[in-house]
Amino acid sequence: MNRTVNPDPAVLAPEYVRHIAPYVPGKPIEELAREYGLAEEAIVKLASNENPRGPSPRAREAVMAACTGITRYPDGNGFALKSALAARFGVGIDQIVLGNGSNDVLELATQAFLRPGDEAVYSQHAFAVYPLATQARGATGIEVPARDYGHDLDAMARAVTFRTRIVFVANPNNPTGTWIPPDEVKAFLAAVPRDRLVVLDEAYDEYLEPAQRSPSVSWIGEHSNLVVSRTFSKAYGLAGLRIGFGLMDAAVADMLNRVRQPFNVSSVAQAAALAALADTEYVDESARLNREGMAQLTSALDALGLPYVASHANFLLVHVGDGARVYERLLRQGVIVRPVGSYGLPGHVRVTVGLADENRRFLAALRSALGR
Repeated sequence: MNRTVNPDPAVLAPEYVRHIAPYVPGKPIEELAREYGLAEEAIVKLASNENPRGPSPRAREAVMAACTGITRYPDGNGFALKSALAARFGVGIDQIVLGNGSNDVLELATQAFLRPGDEAVYSQHAFAVYPLATQARGATGIEVPARDYGHDLDAMARAVTFRTRIVFVANPNNPTGTWIPPDEVKAFLAAVPRDRLVVLDEAYDEYLEPAQRSPSVSWIGEHSNLVVSRTFSKAYGLAGLRIGFGLMDAAVADMLNRVRQPFNVSSVAQAAALAALADTEYVDESARLNREGMAQLTSALDALGLPYVASHANFLLVHVGDGARVYERLLRQGVIVRPVGSYGLPGHVRVTVGLADENRRFLAALRSALGR
C-alpha cells in the first residue's frame, strides 16, 4: 500500500497552534554570559520582575527539608498548603486550585472554559499569556485598546458578546504597572454577565500599598464567575519553584481541577510556599524595599528627563525611544532588562526594581546606552 510521506510533521498540529508566536521570557544570566563572554557574577538581571532578595530564610529551610522526600510524588491535592491558604483568605479548601505558577491557573481556566470559536477579552498591553492561552484553545482573542497604558474597563465590558467565555483583568497590570481602584473593578464585575468567567490576575498584589489592595476574594460569594489568581513567584521570591494558586467558586474550581495535571505542583514548591506564606514580615519588608528602590529609579529617570508609567508593582515601564537598541546596549554592559515591542511598546523597556546597587548599575548603564 502506498503511503504519502509528510515531510513536515508540524502540519499535524491544529492551524491555530501552528500560528502561535511562542512566549519569550527574560534572558537568563547564563545565556547572556555565554553570548557575550561575560562573567555571570558581573551580570545584573532586572528583566523578569523577580524579588531581588530571593526567598525568605524560612522558605529556604523548608526547601532543604522537603528535598529529603523527593523520591515520593507530591500531594496532588496540596492539602497542607490549601489549608493555610483557606485560613488566610477565608475560603473553603474546595475553592482553591494550585498551579505550576499562576500562569498555570490562567492556562487551566482557558483549558476548562474555552472552545474553538469562543472569545476571550483582554486589554492591549496586558500579560502576553492571555492571548497565547486563548489561541492555544482555538478561541479568538479580543484585544481592547488600552487607556493611559492600562485597562479601559468600560470598553472591555462593551466588548463582551454572546461568544465571550473569559475576560482577563490584570491588577496591577504587567508590563505597564497600572492599577485599577477596587470600586472600579467591582463595578466592572457587576457589568459582566454572570455566565462569563472573569479572571482577575493579581500577581503583584503584595506590592500595593495596604490601602490599595482589593477585597477581591470576598467578592467570590456574590460573583461565582470570578477567579482570583495569585503567585508565589514575585514578592515571595519563589519564581524558580513555579507555584501559584487561584481562588474561586467551588464549582469553577472543580472544572479547573478536572483538566489539571495530577501532580502539577512539586512537593518542594508546596513546602516552600507554605513557609513563605507564614513569613508575612519578610514579604512586608520586600514591599518596603521595593518602594525605596522605585523612588531611587524614578528620581534618577526624572533627572534624565525620561518618561515612565507610574507603577504599582515591582517594575517600571520606561520610554527610551528605541527599546530594542537600548536593550541590546544594556546587554553588552551586563544589564538585562525586558524589551516590550511584542506588547506593542517598541519605544519602551521594562526594568525590575532591584536592590540599591543593582538599580545604580542599571542607571549608569542606561546613561551610557543613551549617550548621556
